[in-house]
Amino acid sequence: MLFSTIQQNISHPKHGKFTAMNCKQFNTIPLEEVLLSLGHLPTKQNEKEAWYLNPFASESRASFKLDKRINAWYLHSEGVGGNNTDFMKKYLNTSVNEVLDWAEKQNFSSFHQQRQIKKSEPNYAIDEILDLQNPNLKQYLRGRGLSPKVYDYIREVRFTIGNKKLYAIGFENLSGGFELRNAFYKGSLLKKDVSIIDLSCNGQSKSNIQDRYVRGVAVFEGFMDALSFIELQKSFAGDILVMNSIALLNKSIEHLKNYSDVNLFLDNDNAGIKCKSEIIKSFPEAKDHSGIYSDHKDLNEFLIHIIKNDVANKSGKHSEKSLESNKLHARNQEQEIKNTNVFKRKR
Repeated sequence: MLFSTIQQNISHPKHGKFTAMNCKQFNTIPLEEVLLSLGHLPTKQNEKEAWYLNPFASESRASFKLDKRINAWYLHSEGVGGNNTDFMKKYLNTSVNEVLDWAEKQNFSSFHQQRQIKKSEPNYAIDEILDLQNPNLKQYLRGRGLSPKVYDYIREVRFTIGNKKLYAIGFENLSGGFELRNAFYKGSLLKKDVSIIDLSCNGQSKSNIQDRYVRGVAVFEGFMDALSFIELQKSFAGDILVMNSIALLNKSIEHLKNYSDVNLFLDNDNAGIKCKSEIIKSFPEAKDHSGIYSDHKDLNEFLIHIIKNDVANKSGKHSEKSLESNKLHARNQEQEIKNTNVFKRKR
């Protein structure tokens, strides 16, 4: 099976072919469902309206009004309002296209009901779950700077969409669903949830955090960053929590209550900064490590940079002065991650 087949038959907003959800569809989703997915609950409500604390800033009195009749919001403390798209543009501080990209990845029940009325959805099914074997998937991981060191934490998932047989790297979550990646596809299968890995078990089993000793945890938005952390670290014991979606921030915060030492490795974009801010509000002692890769969007991009820089240095493409400067900067940052000792098991 060739990846070109996947590319021809699967389109995703990330690659510009089409966006399955448009503004009109997104704006018909009840805003209260969108707010709930982000962890916001009303302080009071009736059949016509609901009032929330400001989702964009801290406040003690609810000034955010949702008019259920027209599915519109108005923030009295700032004098602004609008529809769902306007809300998420402000919430994520991003463009309309990125809002629709985010919305498409969510599991809004009302949107699925709309789609089912218009047409039947393709049949999604997992056919087989294996240890990583496919050479194309291994090559994809190498392109992301990842070695066989991370193989224990992922699976090869063979699945069907409609009548198409496909395969991808799978990263399991706590509900048995999978985040899926290959060179042409980014998506998920089955129920969306956070992932928690007990690194002392070498990725062989999901963590049951309710019945064991509380310890340190590293928090990531996506599993490629989590795998990059494993790649950079030499040896440690602790847990990794992967949110798998910023819409699961509230659920992630609930899980983090089980840990005494919270370490954040979130993206350096607007969404990542907002997530970091919300987590630190709940856990003021949480440590933010994003400064280690401050020149890059996320930890995986930083890892790829280190590898490319090493290759360039070895091939003599840089001047001696630039070579030494780049090497020192990259190595200093890399060593900060390797020296992170918050995951040492407490005795």
